[in-house]
Amino acid sequence: MLFNELKIKGVFEIILSPFEDSRGFFMRTYDSEIFRKQKLVCKWAQESHSFSKQKHTVRGFHFQYSPYEETKLIRVPKGKVLFTVLDLRRDSKTFGKWAQLEVSAKKKNMIYIPKGCAPCMCTLLPNTELFYKMDTEFHPESYSNILWNDPDLNISWPVKTPNDISEKDAKAPTFKQFVREHEGLKG
Repeated sequence: MLFNELKIKGVFEIILSPFEDSRGFFMRTYDSEIFRKQKLVCKWAQESHSFSKQKHTVRGFHFQYSPYEETKLIRVPKGKVLFTVLDLRRDSKTFGKWAQLEVSAKKKNMIYIPKGCAPCMCTLLPNTELFYKMDTEFHPESYSNILWNDPDLNISWPVKTPNDISEKDAKAPTFKQFVREHEGLKG
């Protein structure tokens, strides 16, 4: 596994190292010892599986308020996703900034997102699947989101109108509204 930190502190692309032969491949997608050496979360509370039928399905920016903030480890075993990670940590040098990473089955990579950062995804292929681990259980009363296409964030997306998006994500508060009401997350 190779770890490349993105421009947001604590957000990593993890490049997996498959062993390939005539049968196909085998690859380790998680190793607690390697993660411990990288000083990353090693204990996971939940793992979920997500499926999106259509290309240009948008989900996010999703996060949970303290004390239920989440670290996430996300892999795409089928398809391709553009992830944008928004830094919501009020004491971070990159508060309100974002970074993007394409994660795909073909690239055999993952994205690691620390507490205090919110991911948003746009599928780039139909029939895309994600597996994601979280270090905190889901708490619906602590869940929130930020508008995926907030013009003040000036994010470059591959689509202006998603083929599929939830009503909650389409009507999410802007980043300015989040800051006005909450000032940011602890992280």
